[in-house]
Amino acid sequence: MALPKAKQELTDRTLALVPAPAGGAWIKAAREASRERVARMGLPVRRDEYWRFTNPAPWTNEDASYATETVQSDVFDDAKPLTLHFVDGAFDADASDATDLDGVSIEFLSAAAASDLHWAKSVYGQLEGASNDAAARDGAALFRSVPRPLAALNTALAGEGVLIHVTKPLDRPLRLSYLSAGGQSLLHHVVKVDAGAKVTLLEEGLPGARFDTMIEVDVADGAEFHHLRVQGNLNEIEAMNHLYARLGKESVFKSFTLNAQGVATRNEAVLELTGDDAVAHVAGACLGDGNVHHDDTVYVTHDAVNCESRQVFKKVLRNGAVGVFQGKILVQPNAQKTDGYQISQSLLLDDDSQFLAKPELEIYADDVACSHGSTSGAIDEGALFYLRSRGVPHAEAVNLLTLSFLAEALEEIDDEGLTEMVQTRLEQWLRA
Repeated sequence: MALPKAKQELTDRTLALVPAPAGGAWIKAAREASRERVARMGLPVRRDEYWRFTNPAPWTNEDASYATETVQSDVFDDAKPLTLHFVDGAFDADASDATDLDGVSIEFLSAAAASDLHWAKSVYGQLEGASNDAAARDGAALFRSVPRPLAALNTALAGEGVLIHVTKPLDRPLRLSYLSAGGQSLLHHVVKVDAGAKVTLLEEGLPGARFDTMIEVDVADGAEFHHLRVQGNLNEIEAMNHLYARLGKESVFKSFTLNAQGVATRNEAVLELTGDDAVAHVAGACLGDGNVHHDDTVYVTHDAVNCESRQVFKKVLRNGAVGVFQGKILVQPNAQKTDGYQISQSLLLDDDSQFLAKPELEIYADDVACSHGSTSGAIDEGALFYLRSRGVPHAEAVNLLTLSFLAEALEEIDDEGLTEMVQTRLEQWLRA
């Protein structure tokens, strides 16, 4: 089927700038396949269904300028993580910790790409490719996925990233720490968690003034993957984050993102529960003030028995900020006893801000418990009056009510110590 003219021209113009796939056999094949997917799907335009609330131009315009610099973030320092630093998408070995931690293998895409065979072959571009190929199949009929061409473009273009293979439970978290010196960043990370293994991956800071970051995670039977991402003071930064995960039997996947500001931010999560009794939680909290557009788009597929998924997203918006939530739970015919929960809520602190939501359930099994809801509202004037009458200053009272509103999302973080670190940073942003 031919692409619309505007989409075709945009796609052809972009692919003309994409270098021919290079590297060893495994990475070359993955990049070539992803390039073909981009050509087939076409890059997104505003008329596409899953981009009608968010203009994709910031990530398809090759003429963008980069000027924003950031300072190193230190949210998770007290957790004493093994830290890997990146500056504008390039690994900074001098500022990073040694990678000789027992139970995990850490390599870098730029080096591994030179080999003809690598363990990452089974994950890199495979989760993204499986989702996008399902979206393109004419025979998918009822179970059609959503095309994500920008994720395929990341697979085709990314020259750096971390390849993490976890073979046993880790007591020490891993941290990817990002810094922008005013340039562009393109990163593609791969995480493979073996059966019975467990890892916590922390992300903080900003990879670049304009960035596109992907993580593909393969969680084997009985394994656990915990993910926390903190990105704040984004200012004029344009941020795109893709998160793909495949879950095995009795596995656990939990991800939480805290965002503040950002002229254009889109966080996408595509999760597939393929093993019985798997658990997948994805949550986020957002603070938007002024010229801010923040989009969370989530797609969860239940394809096994007795699995649980939760989507919990809260956004606080003021001074014309725009928040978007698009979340879908797809329950395949064989996914009996599915427990799927989805909630998206916004706190609008003025009449100029907007919250645009598109919650969806698509269910083909008959023994499930699935629910979704989405609400928008102003601050509770009764609660505000109560706090003010007890001598709490207005600004502090608003902050307390904001923290209370966001609490449900923060409760999705399993580790109490990490929750306190995230809440401390959130409180700092509110007082700023």
